[in-house]
Amino acid sequence: MSLAVFLAVLGAALLHATWNALIKTGASKIASMFILTFVQGVAGFFIAMSQPWPDAQVWLWLAASGVFHAGYKLFLAFAYEQGDLSRVYPIARGAAPMIVTVISALLLIDVIKPIEYGAIALLGLGIALMARGAFTNGESRRLVPLALGSACMTAGYSLVDGLGARVAGNAVMYVGWLFTLDALIFTPLILALRGRAALRASGKDWGVGALAAGASYGAYAIAVWAMTVAPIALVTALRETSILFAVLIGWLVFGDRMDRGKAAAACLIVGGVVLTRL
Repeated sequence: MSLAVFLAVLGAALLHATWNALIKTGASKIASMFILTFVQGVAGFFIAMSQPWPDAQVWLWLAASGVFHAGYKLFLAFAYEQGDLSRVYPIARGAAPMIVTVISALLLIDVIKPIEYGAIALLGLGIALMARGAFTNGESRRLVPLALGSACMTAGYSLVDGLGARVAGNAVMYVGWLFTLDALIFTPLILALRGRAALRASGKDWGVGALAAGASYGAYAIAVWAMTVAPIALVTALRETSILFAVLIGWLVFGDRMDRGKAAAACLIVGGVVLTRL
């Protein structure tokens, strides 16, 4: 992984933590997630239309990715209704790189060096320590299966998009159509589960949702591009430094308590990031 890709993925991680924080501030997490998805879908459509038309085989990857992304946002929004940013986010993001690494190794998608597996394992340990408070601090345990569902969806779209973007050969075109399909799948899904009440939002909510959409689009566009030039498992693992950013946002902005467990987990995550550069 080159220094340019390394720094770009770190920037994407910060953007990812930021849009999650914006969603968490919304009065309705479901409505905020819908706004984000809708704005992304519109922007993605216009960007996609400025690019070459995808080949037939690319549409299969895009369709699979649209399903994974819609499921990811659905699980994540429901999880944020149950718990804090500093708890839901680490669980939701933490299991994904472990799943991606195992699948990548089994299917021989990428060749990963032993030290790089060590880096991913260290990141996973830090993430697990960060998430344990859901069981020890009397917080809602309903957030755990919801966050894990989000992690499974994250692993799914990480693998699909890493390979799909390579097949497409155009990350800009791929991400544009991806978010278009995501909006087309997510909207009827959320309407079926929550009804039209899920779409009611104030002007402020629309502003926050649109801002979150911009951060989310930028974060994932960078990630998809990085997965075309670096191993998928490493890009996915490095993106998990967004947990460190999310914890800092929770502590400094939301006033979340910073205990020894969170501090230790943050140090482990930083150690994992350093190992990805060796």
